[in-house]
Amino acid sequence: MQQLDKGSHALAEWKPEDVGFWEGTGKQVANRNLLVSVPALTLAFIVWQMWSVAAVQLNSIGFSFTQGQLFTLAALPGLVGATLRFFYTFANSIFGGRNWTIFSTSILLLPLLGIAYAVQNVNTPYWVFMILAALCGLGGGNFSSSNANIGAFYPKAKKGTALGINGGIGNLGVSLVQLITPLVITTSIFGFIGGNALVTETGQEIWLQNAALLWVVPAIVLTVCAYLFMDNLPTARQSLREQASVFKDKHFWIQTLLYTAAFGSFIGYAAAFPDDLEVKVS
Repeated sequence: MQQLDKGSHALAEWKPEDVGFWEGTGKQVANRNLLVSVPALTLAFIVWQMWSVAAVQLNSIGFSFTQGQLFTLAALPGLVGATLRFFYTFANSIFGGRNWTIFSTSILLLPLLGIAYAVQNVNTPYWVFMILAALCGLGGGNFSSSNANIGAFYPKAKKGTALGINGGIGNLGVSLVQLITPLVITTSIFGFIGGNALVTETGQEIWLQNAALLWVVPAIVLTVCAYLFMDNLPTARQSLREQASVFKDKHFWIQTLLYTAAFGSFIGYAAAFPDDLEVKVS
């Protein structure tokens, strides 16, 4: 196997169903791409759900949003992420899996840095938070492109395992962010670089900006890793019309309903429960 261009990491050929090819070089290349894809997708899920955890603290540090507004902020990432998944599905065949992973991971810095700055000023208008919440939805779209990319690296007999590892561990980002956020906002882990403490209505000092700042360095590191270690597959490009043929298949609609009920419930409850808890406590 040779690369078309060593600088662009574009593979000249990819034949995962060829046993000799797979055992010789394919397995190593596929596993290397998977090794970067898993933490990148985990980070995407963290950013996707981070806002629902941070939003519950806004009113305690001086903002005066209604519960309806807080629920809207928690819902926006899910709505944007679900919509973007349709477009992200085509991204790998248009831009290349490596190139798209670099872009889709680096762009997560926008909501991370934006939220870290916005929460430190109680005069930040609600519409700014709506934009930042929508930008968190970028992480939701990554699930579609990431799994599509990794699935193409593996032979059919191994796709299930690879996708289970990629998507399964990636989903853990939801639990991870909800576990870590309440801990990191209670201490000034970034010192003066992270900004001053925010005082709650009970007099407690918290650093809500840490909920976002904590993931800035991982986002940068994973972007660099994607640049250095991932590859673009020589995939055939398909038009939107060719892709749209799936809408004529009844099984597509059945799977869509099942997925909406299963994953939709999971991500919806994960986003809503932190806000629901805040309503009951207050």
